[in-house]
Amino acid sequence: MSVTLTQLLAMAGGVVLAGVVAHGAWAARKAGPRRADPLRMEEPHFDAPPVPGDAAAEAGPLAVSLPAVARPLRRPSARIDALIDAIATITIEHPVAGELALQHQPGSRRAGTKPLQIEGLHAETGEWELPAPGQRYSEFQAGLKMANRSGALNEIEYSEFVQKIQAFADGIGGFVQFPDMLDVVARARELDQFAASHDAQLALLLRARGAAWTPGFVQQAAARHGFVAGALPGRLVLPSADEGAPPVLTLQFDAQAALAEDPEALSLRELTLALDVPQTPAELEPFAVWQESARALARDLEAEVCDDRGQVLGLHAFASIDVELKKLYEALAERDLAAGSPAARRLFS
Repeated sequence: MSVTLTQLLAMAGGVVLAGVVAHGAWAARKAGPRRADPLRMEEPHFDAPPVPGDAAAEAGPLAVSLPAVARPLRRPSARIDALIDAIATITIEHPVAGELALQHQPGSRRAGTKPLQIEGLHAETGEWELPAPGQRYSEFQAGLKMANRSGALNEIEYSEFVQKIQAFADGIGGFVQFPDMLDVVARARELDQFAASHDAQLALLLRARGAAWTPGFVQQAAARHGFVAGALPGRLVLPSADEGAPPVLTLQFDAQAALAEDPEALSLRELTLALDVPQTPAELEPFAVWQESARALARDLEAEVCDDRGQVLGLHAFASIDVELKKLYEALAERDLAAGSPAARRLFS
């Protein structure tokens, strides 16, 4: 098929016209607002909800690119326990030096007959500890024991605690929050009632059958069975295998005899062998140790084993005590005050 000149001219005219139209469109586009490139447009989409526990998803995309700030793990205190302590919390805006905390500590660590403690949360380790020089603390807490062998915490003792801890908080520039006094006193009475009915201190007498003993003779005989001198005069102890734990047994005689200028000039006819049940874990079988020590000492000292009224104890008596003791251990464990635990040792003291 041949193309005539007329057709060529017509085609050329069409090309020129198309060019003019295209140029006009380009100029109009350039003069108008800038628009998104159609080739780069994406369909709108929505992010899935963050998975609970996914810190990066919850914090958003910006947080993903930022380095995480390591914070110390907050560990529970070994000295203050909500089970037996009334706890006041002291918040501060900025970490406080240990020197400042020590400067404002109360002069007495007691409120009435109840011991109190103040701890600081170490800013770097996250450990609760007693304030020390050269350290910094981001928070403080104070604990007041609600009951001990002196009885339950009362309103006067609690008021004294509030005054002392408020003064400490003011000194370090902190804000203190106290638990409700009526609630604390009610809890203290209930705790004291439980402690009074589950506090067992077993004691028996070793009474000389014939010749009396000198303090030195008693110490020699007791040493053969693991007893060592205690901190108080006239007191020998069978130490625990755990360092820092209370003694398993105590063997006591007249303190005046121990303090005499010439103890060997005095004579003893009676000793007391005691077991403080809540102070030693049941798995160490302290009752069996108490019973066996009584028999061994009675043999070496030529003594009778008697109760606190002077009645001779037979095998059946030890058996009945053992049955009741197992019930006591179970009751203490159910209350989270297992014998030998830090809380039990503090409460029954």
